[in-house]
Amino acid sequence: MKHDDSGSREVHKSLCSAWILSMWSIRVTRALATMLGNIRRVLRMVKPSKMMTSASGQTEKRAHCTSIQLLHDCLVVNHEEQQMHVSYVWLRDHCCDSYNSVTHQRSLDTAAIDLAIRPQSASVEEDRLVITWPGGHVSSYSFKWLTENSYQEVKRKTVQPRILWNKDVYENANIASAKWDTFMKSDDELKTFLQNYLLYGIAFVDDVPATVEATEAVSQRVSLIRETTYGKMWCFTSDLSRGDTAYTNMALDRHTDTSYFHEPCGIQVFHCLKHEGTGGRTLLVDGFYAAEKLRERSPENFELLTRVPIRHEYIEVSETHKNHISSMGPVLSVYPWNREVYQIRYNNYDRAAINTIPHELVQRWYAAHRQLTTELCRPENELWVKLTPGMVIFIDNWRVLHGREAFTGLRQLCGCYLTRDDVLSVARGFGLKA
Repeated sequence: MKHDDSGSREVHKSLCSAWILSMWSIRVTRALATMLGNIRRVLRMVKPSKMMTSASGQTEKRAHCTSIQLLHDCLVVNHEEQQMHVSYVWLRDHCCDSYNSVTHQRSLDTAAIDLAIRPQSASVEEDRLVITWPGGHVSSYSFKWLTENSYQEVKRKTVQPRILWNKDVYENANIASAKWDTFMKSDDELKTFLQNYLLYGIAFVDDVPATVEATEAVSQRVSLIRETTYGKMWCFTSDLSRGDTAYTNMALDRHTDTSYFHEPCGIQVFHCLKHEGTGGRTLLVDGFYAAEKLRERSPENFELLTRVPIRHEYIEVSETHKNHISSMGPVLSVYPWNREVYQIRYNNYDRAAINTIPHELVQRWYAAHRQLTTELCRPENELWVKLTPGMVIFIDNWRVLHGREAFTGLRQLCGCYLTRDDVLSVARGFGLKA
């Protein structure tokens, strides 16, 4: 009998095909598993990939919630729960290539930037914003730097941290004075001194030799001496040798010095070299503390004193000196972006005729000035210090008002003014916020 093998051959072919397909599937599955495993390992090792934003404004998000979006007139940055709107012109102006890394000065002509400039593309790479401009120039900015320099951040922060004080606050702080020997040699002592000065607006150095020369040396340890019409270093008694009430033995009410300068002197230095008599204590009042109390109790009066400029002047006519110095400025100066007070100009002795205030504001200005004066004159805000030979005081003349009580006998005082900018520069050199 003849057998038909065609059916057997078909079954055999089908079995072979099934076996091949099965083996191929196993290999593909293993390959895919291996590939997925590799991908998982890479993802664990690599930081989140960059996010691209096209000129169309399409936005993607990163793992740590940083996103950017190109709008018509600005870039919107969302970083660490803060949203920033950043001008394109501002970004191009602040490209790191716009600065000379050696001189730390600008090298880009800002006026040459196209005011209608717009990025070709923007991306987030690691912790930086990377922008490609028309023409191919690439700028890179860290998000930390963008945040620190955003208007929202600057508006929120104080420019210079301070501790506002009245008599009890300052005395309870128990701040130690610097010591002459250590102060003249140790940068750590100078740094501590400057930190106290920045926080409270006053600082002391003790055990200074009671001479003009030593006073000059301790002053120059802090900053440059500012020479004025009174000279570089001055030394005076109650002989009325200059046309100023300070050159008498009369009491002096609280005030800031050189309010008649366009830039009032920054730091006042006093050293009592000798006193053979009674009285003569020095009065100190934190003007910023009083200003903040005024802001709390009468915001409208506070704002008025920041807006209205008034004139101060110093007129001296004698055989040896002829001066007529005049300047304008508000009683309180504030930074416009955060309304932080940075200067008080208060001197009833040197205030000139009030002729810069319109009639409808005159009565209001006097009321506001009276209320500030009330705060400045509260007994609890007055710190009285008896200056003695060897004790040198440094006073922030833009913040702390000083005065003195009447005295008897011979009282010899020396001192000088220091440049404010240079004091702050020295402090920043120590890493202090100033």
